[in-house]
Amino acid sequence: MRVFEIPFREVVIRLDRPESKAAILAHSPSGLVPCLRDGEAVIWDSLAIGEYLAELYPERNLWPESLQARTMARSMSAEMHTGYSVLRRTWPMEFAREGARVYGGPDVRKDIDRLVSIWGDALDLYGNKTDGPFLFGKFCIADAMFAPVVSRLRTYGPVRVPTKITKWLDAVWSLPALQTWGEGAREEVEAGWYT
Repeated sequence: MRVFEIPFREVVIRLDRPESKAAILAHSPSGLVPCLRDGEAVIWDSLAIGEYLAELYPERNLWPESLQARTMARSMSAEMHTGYSVLRRTWPMEFAREGARVYGGPDVRKDIDRLVSIWGDALDLYGNKTDGPFLFGKFCIADAMFAPVVSRLRTYGPVRVPTKITKWLDAVWSLPALQTWGEGAREEVEAGWYT
C-alpha cells in the first residue's frame, strides 16, 4: 500500500505476548495478520488484500497489465502464499538483523532454488524486457508477496544467487516502503519488544 501510495492507518500489535491473540482478534476474525479493514469490508489474508486493492484501485496496476504476465504473477504469488514452509520455519522473520550467516540445510536450499527459478523466469519473460527492475518490470503484488523472503535472505544469508536475481533483491530491498518496515522492526528491537 505504501509503494502504491494507498492511504492506510497501521495498528501495530506485539506478537510475542499473552495478550497478543486477543489484540489481534479485536481486528482480525482469523486471529492472524495482516488484516485490512475498509469500512464494512474485512480482509484477513495477504493475497486477498492484494486482490481487493487491485479491484479498488484498477488505475494503479497492482498486477501486470498483460494477461500472460498477470497470470504468472498471480501463480507465483499463490505459490508464495502457500509454499516454502521449510524456509519460513527455519528462517523466521528477523527484519532488524542482517548477515547472520545461518545455514538452513538442504531443504531450505531446495526452497531457495525454486524461488530463484521462478524469479528468474519472471525476469527473463517480463522484467528484463522493460525499464523497471522488478519481476514484471514495474513493482506489483508479486514483488510484495516475496518481500518477506527478501528480508530472510538478508537476515540469514548471504545467499549466492544469479546476478539478475541479486539486482531484483536489491531493488526490492531499497524500496522506501521496505526500509520503513525495517526501521519499524529496528525500533521495536531497540525498545526491548523482543527481550
